[in-house]
Amino acid sequence: MNTEKLLYTAKTHTTGGRDGASHSNDGRLDVKLSTPGTAGSGTNPEQLFAAGWSACFEGAMARAAQQLKIALPADTAIDAEIGLNLGDDGFFLRARLNVSLPGLDREVAQRVVDAAHQICPYSKATRGNIDVAITVV
Repeated sequence: MNTEKLLYTAKTHTTGGRDGASHSNDGRLDVKLSTPGTAGSGTNPEQLFAAGWSACFEGAMARAAQQLKIALPADTAIDAEIGLNLGDDGFFLRARLNVSLPGLDREVAQRVVDAAHQICPYSKATRGNIDVAITVV
């Protein structure tokens, strides 16, 4: 028997596309958007995706570390890169997560990262859909 429980629903209202604005229904998010590579002063969907995925992935690493009975370093960090690309079939994304786990043995760090990649909802959503490289740095 498979059961599921809704934990949270994010709700936003966006107007103007890449040169518009996006606001959450609870008022916590209020951002101006700009097309990447332009002189605009806003953020862009790729930056928001990178921030969301890296935050979620770090949470998944904490969960994985707990399951593996490993303490994550206090200065754990992720540098996320979301590339917007154009090919013969149109636009597509590529992703890189560079994970820093200072003080952890490389093999242990890799186990945490591999387990987190199985746990993280963003990783699950992108698996098989975009090129993803996750590297322990």
